[in-house]
Amino acid sequence: MLTAARTVPAPLSAPVPASVAPVGEPRAPSVIGAGCRSVRWAPRPALSAVPCVRARVRGVLERWRIPAAITDALLMAASELVTNAVCHAGDVSDRLSVTVMRGRGWVLVEVADGDPELPSVGLEVGLEVALDAEGGRGLMIVQLLAAELRGVVAVLPRGRGKGVRVRVPLP
Repeated sequence: MLTAARTVPAPLSAPVPASVAPVGEPRAPSVIGAGCRSVRWAPRPALSAVPCVRARVRGVLERWRIPAAITDALLMAASELVTNAVCHAGDVSDRLSVTVMRGRGWVLVEVADGDPELPSVGLEVGLEVALDAEGGRGLMIVQLLAAELRGVVAVLPRGRGKGVRVRVPLP
């Protein structure tokens, strides 16, 4: 089990405040500090939550007028991250939260769960997955999407669990 946070390809320059918004039903974007907005909710940790998360993330990003290419990449990332959280942490925890945040010049999506074990596949440079493997590509896909937009992927401890964050710059 890995215990340290890992960031790919570079650390984030602005940490996410610990008390961004209460976990629960989605609410209108809140303003966090100068020029920062955030929405957070806690869907039921089930695969059936993936389309709901996509719809909610899309709605937030569209309201914030995030460019289509960035929105599409973050929607794919959110889908992969929620799927990973449900499939890999669902047996250990019933916690799942999704945060969408916009700051000055950046936007991020973070999916957190209650499993403290940090993922070991997909974030190491040069790591390969067997061609016949049924899984192991989700974080690689997320990393490639972020890199294409000059963004970063970070895996961070979150209390008794972890969060996987995708942060990309805005044009």
